[in-house]
Amino acid sequence: MKKRLLKEELQRKRRKSPYYRLLVVLGPVCLLLLIALIWYRQVTTEERLHTMFNQAEELILSGNYKSSLSLYKEIYAGYPEFVLAPRALFRSGEVNNLFVKSYHDALYDFHQLEKDYAESDYVLPALEQEAEIYKNQLKDYGRAVAIYQRLVDRGREPGDRFQYELADCYFRLNNFEQARIEYENMLKTWPQSPLVTEVRYRIGMAYTLEGGLKEAEAVFRALVKASPDSPFGIEARFGLAAVLEEQERLNEALEQLQSLVGVYPNPELLQRKVSQVEERIKKKKRAI
Repeated sequence: MKKRLLKEELQRKRRKSPYYRLLVVLGPVCLLLLIALIWYRQVTTEERLHTMFNQAEELILSGNYKSSLSLYKEIYAGYPEFVLAPRALFRSGEVNNLFVKSYHDALYDFHQLEKDYAESDYVLPALEQEAEIYKNQLKDYGRAVAIYQRLVDRGREPGDRFQYELADCYFRLNNFEQARIEYENMLKTWPQSPLVTEVRYRIGMAYTLEGGLKEAEAVFRALVKASPDSPFGIEARFGLAAVLEEQERLNEALEQLQSLVGVYPNPELLQRKVSQVEERIKKKKRAI
């Protein structure tokens, strides 16, 4: 009982203390000031980061790519939660790819973007550039295949172009059967694509390289009938001649080749093929 009374007496004395009253008055004020300071620092930091991003964009226009990359890196590495951080990381990869031609640094930026900001709208554009780097710059068609397949599966537009690139990668890997399958899938999915004529020609070439001469002949004849004077229709006529020659149908092959005189874009190659087939016909006649 005495202890409780003593405690209450101490509390009454403390409340009467001028220091206690000062603390009661100033405490909420200090808290408000602290909150205001934190808010101010956050606002000024965001304004500074927006300014940095705009400066980086302007540096690109002036050709100062190294300085722009430094600013982008400072943004996404130092402030990963900032709203423009994923965009800064994407732009860093884009500058490395398109202007600096530092393809491995670009790939690192794009991979980091997908890792840290998987839901960002910049992931798919980054995948497009990754695929292009692997295919056209590094000639790593296997990795390019995997990325183009992801773009197709995720419905990225233009879908027909990505499907075409996917098939072309298989073609460059000498996997002609899978290339043909991918080209055929493209025709089924995008029958109105402007790439259709070229794709039909490539299907014929894939059959030729697979050894499917009859199938190749049918594809080339259909393409020649549909588009005889288009660039790929003309190439199909040349391809048809090669398939006929391979089947020992030399007179038919020669007829196709002769019909291309004055039309085929590589007259030297055409003349060599004409001479080759004519020589084979002569040898065959002598043998009889």
